[in-house]
Amino acid sequence: MLPFYSMLMRSMDRFVCIHGHFYQPPRENPWLEEVELQEPAYPYHDWNERIKAECYDPNTASRIMNPEGKIIGIVNNYSKISFNFGPTLLYWMERHAPHVYEAILEADKRSMERFSGHGSAIAQVYNHIIMPLANRRDKYTQVKWGIKDFEKRFERSPEGMWLPETAVDVETLEVFAELGLKFTILAPHQAAKIREIGGQKWFDVTGGKIDPKRAYLCRLPSGNSINIFFYDGAISHEVSFGGLLNNGEIFAKRLVGAFTEQGGNPQLVHIATDGESYGHHHPSGDMALAYCLHYIESNNLARITNYGEFLEKFPPRYEVQIIGNTSWSCVHGVERWRSNCGCNTGTNPGWSQEWRRPLRDAMDWLRERLAPPFEIKASKYLKDPWEARDDYIVVILDRSRQNVERFLAKHARKDLSEEEKRMVLKLLEMQRHAMLMYASDGWFFDEISDIEAVQVMRYATRAMQLGYECLGAQLELEYTSMLKNAPSNIPKFANGAKVFEMFVRPAIVDLIKVGVHYAISSLFNRKESGLSKVYCYNVDDQIYEVSKAGRLMLAIGRSRISSEITWDEEVISFSVLWLGDHNVFGGAREFMDDNTFSAIRDKIKSSFERADIREMVRSMDEFFGTSSYSLKNLFRDEQRRIINGILKVSVENATSYYRRIFEDNYPEMRFLTDMGVTPPRALQAAMDIIINLEIQKALTAEEIDIELVERMIEDARRLSIRLDEGLIGLKASSKIASELGKLVNEPENVENLEKVERLVELLSKLPVRLNLWQSQNTIFSLGRQYYHSMRERSEKGEEEAARWLAAFDRLSEKLGVQVQL
Repeated sequence: MLPFYSMLMRSMDRFVCIHGHFYQPPRENPWLEEVELQEPAYPYHDWNERIKAECYDPNTASRIMNPEGKIIGIVNNYSKISFNFGPTLLYWMERHAPHVYEAILEADKRSMERFSGHGSAIAQVYNHIIMPLANRRDKYTQVKWGIKDFEKRFERSPEGMWLPETAVDVETLEVFAELGLKFTILAPHQAAKIREIGGQKWFDVTGGKIDPKRAYLCRLPSGNSINIFFYDGAISHEVSFGGLLNNGEIFAKRLVGAFTEQGGNPQLVHIATDGESYGHHHPSGDMALAYCLHYIESNNLARITNYGEFLEKFPPRYEVQIIGNTSWSCVHGVERWRSNCGCNTGTNPGWSQEWRRPLRDAMDWLRERLAPPFEIKASKYLKDPWEARDDYIVVILDRSRQNVERFLAKHARKDLSEEEKRMVLKLLEMQRHAMLMYASDGWFFDEISDIEAVQVMRYATRAMQLGYECLGAQLELEYTSMLKNAPSNIPKFANGAKVFEMFVRPAIVDLIKVGVHYAISSLFNRKESGLSKVYCYNVDDQIYEVSKAGRLMLAIGRSRISSEITWDEEVISFSVLWLGDHNVFGGAREFMDDNTFSAIRDKIKSSFERADIREMVRSMDEFFGTSSYSLKNLFRDEQRRIINGILKVSVENATSYYRRIFEDNYPEMRFLTDMGVTPPRALQAAMDIIINLEIQKALTAEEIDIELVERMIEDARRLSIRLDEGLIGLKASSKIASELGKLVNEPENVENLEKVERLVELLSKLPVRLNLWQSQNTIFSLGRQYYHSMRERSEKGEEEAARWLAAFDRLSEKLGVQVQL
């Protein structure tokens, strides 16, 4: 071990920077502006929610553990690393995980205090398009939107910007420089040659031979320049794929081991990976990151920094030329996003990605078909349509009526009527979706029927729908014809056109469909005020009448549906009949005059009062034509909620039946399992269902019955019950966190402390993975606040204080927390 002073002197010219690229593809339904239920993310609602729980949230309060595996500190990792978050991910997070969102913004502020006024957050190209494959106009808008989004959220200008997949070309760097960005980050194999600034001789560094431990200046043809950091490729790869996050100390030593003996020259060892490595791809990866940084700092092995600070202190001494049309995740450059280059996930041997080229061609064709008429049409209302598009991000960030009016007043060439305002908003939304359809994930994976490819096709379809409404352009037929050339690897899907028909067309929404959703769902859940919200649409009932007769229910009404996005609105008339169970039949159509509506209403209600179902259905067919709907037409989340409600009685009856089987056969099942005999499958199924339900019920009860849970856990063990590990693990973790949360309000309540201790001990016996980071952080914080005073009181003879200390010590031990005083 080097003497402290020697280590301190050595660390003064050694710097470490860890960059995390935190990103999820935009998953919002293009018509609803919300992420709908994604069943593969179970037990969470969707992938954003799941990855937030596994990665984004834990990194805001990550635990530092000592060699004995006890937590000795809590740190917001974001405040000590360099990071970027995808703007579309932050858009989701701001609304659905505000505490995580605020912690990320706060981390950036704290990083400015640590790193000489340089925040650790950098911006990102807006919706993760592959920049070398974009035209210059889209490049400019994407960078402009990324900068404006960053400024709105972080309340400062970004110094750097992350390139999606680090895909780069010179034109993109020109746009970066033109818009005032100081640096970006690339992979080492993207460098072509270097020379000293002011020198003449260039040195070849292709094949990743560039020294990544310094910053480089890249001079551009325009005369502008931008700084580039080339991350350490080997260490970055080991973090992502080599198990380096299994141990924080080994991680730290690997970073420090990359320094060379260059006396006097500052060195920056830095890596860049997907931020999801720290918790989602690698469970507890956030803790490895936290301990790595703690180990480096506490042992004075190097100084932790970020790119902005290092660049200010040590400007480039070398300039670099890049290899254009390259990226970090395709050895063929950027072919992964436009051809069958051979790059794929590796999980489907023998599959082809021949679909990528036709999908890319279809998107490029659509973009070019929409751009000229957009410019012509928008020029009637806007001073400069493309400048307005560049500025449209201010509307995306704040869709309040006042803000949108302010935007329109700034860009309009004249006073606009309400109809013209709607036209402008739809034209700009068309352009927004014409860029969202290029999100890189649409091409990254293996199959055109994957949700990522379907998602970009949905964005394209929304752009086409708006193109038809604004420009009269009928583009879908030719677009889907091009998709026929995109072969699927799965026979039942055939090609992209078939995928479109199966997964894209059914998702298309118009105001009539929103009205139908409202009409059907109103039978089960309607606000008395008559004012409702269906995602990004407002519903205002003008007439709403409901009639009931036994199990039958009829709703007839007329409502105004309006979009918060485009300000489009329409008055629709509807009639919906519920026959009980899942049998719902309805119809809707555009506005009809009062006399026509009254005639329809009277005829349908007359049939209902006579219980003449056939006549009612015939009348609805007559008045609403082919526009008939059922539960299948509901949006996914509401559909699930209503179906669960309809099936509630059936599920309860089935559960009662299984419970009788459980109770009648429980002794025999215990006997069989104790004898090592495999029970009959029918009886085992009943046991599995009831014990899973009982454990879940107990874990969600306001007051947990610990004795009941203990019996259920023992039965699960003895009867070899197949537990729903994901759901029970989530509920058990949440219950522990909830009970510990009560201690925050009553920190000296010994009975509650002992109850939580027993609960943790009990639930730790479940054969499921518990996510205890929130509970560990809570007990650590409580210990820091109260342990010292309680110990002093115990030393003065207070029995309750001594009892509190004993319970706290036992609970801390079970949670793996050590409170250092």
